[in-house]
Amino acid sequence: MKVTAQEEYGLRCMMQLANSSPQRPLTIHEIAEREGLSSAYAGKLMNLLRDGGLVDSVRGRSGGYLMARPPDRISVSEIMAALGGIIYEDHYCERFPGDEDTCVHVGDCSVRSLWGMLQETVERVLSRTTLADLMDTEQRVSADLASRQKRTLPMAPHADRMPTHVGPITVVMPAAGGPASPPAPPEPDKPEPR
Repeated sequence: MKVTAQEEYGLRCMMQLANSSPQRPLTIHEIAEREGLSSAYAGKLMNLLRDGGLVDSVRGRSGGYLMARPPDRISVSEIMAALGGIIYEDHYCERFPGDEDTCVHVGDCSVRSLWGMLQETVERVLSRTTLADLMDTEQRVSADLASRQKRTLPMAPHADRMPTHVGPITVVMPAAGGPASPPAPPEPDKPEPR
């Protein structure tokens, strides 16, 4: 699964609105400048977010964009859906029929089960995370999200951590001198060769 540029930048545009005054609209130019985007691209993202009911546009000389609801009432799931970020949806299989009218696996598809479970897992995290939850430092947000999931989440490298690359995933491990990991379980006894 990849997060698209549209989803990443759209979420960041929402963060700009969430971190600004709720009474003063931000212009497309202000949002674009703060995120290092072109005004045209920021405008496209804000239109998607407006169409998704997440932001309101204000016309006129002092116009721009405002949050449609407070940040603690907008889930990251809603933002990603407005920007197109749904992994699996009911009509997913209809999009991939191959050369046929319908997918040859329509009656029994283990891949459909995988995508459905992945969507459910991602949705569970995103729907429980609000825009307000993201309005803190990376370390605090990571700790908060990890405590909700009861696991450690990877963060950007810090002085006390070093990244370890495992295929396409980066796992953050304690640096030398950090807390020791528990010992590996002993290997089961192997039978003697005959």
